[in-house]
Amino acid sequence: MTIEWRYTTHPGLSVLSLAGHLGSDAVARFSGAIGWVTARGTGPVILDLSGLLGWSVGGQLAVAQAARRLAAEGRPLELASIPADGSLVPDGSCPPIPVHCDLDAALAAHQAVSDEQRQWCSDQWPAAQPAAAHSLL
Repeated sequence: MTIEWRYTTHPGLSVLSLAGHLGSDAVARFSGAIGWVTARGTGPVILDLSGLLGWSVGGQLAVAQAARRLAAEGRPLELASIPADGSLVPDGSCPPIPVHCDLDAALAAHQAVSDEQRQWCSDQWPAAQPAAAHSLL
């Protein structure tokens, strides 16, 4: 099993939502999604894990690597709704990663409640796609 992703931009903020399982077999797909985020957004990135069924140590390491990659671009990574089966414990080389209890709390922390947004998602994203969404992959 791999992951599906949805990327949403808000003014000055991006949200990358994951669904499925972030295991070793999904790391390349996740890295590609982070590349998509890096190329298309600005400001902090909230990684919404509410649709994630679980993650392996390899998946957690990929999230820490994404935090480093985004920090190099001047963009902090924040987590929302980490899976109950584990917590991210970054090593000393990882920038701080704030954790929010859910996506609403993360958006509220940035006062990012706006109708001005765009979305893209992978083909098998489990939720119904809004009319403005663009499907990829």
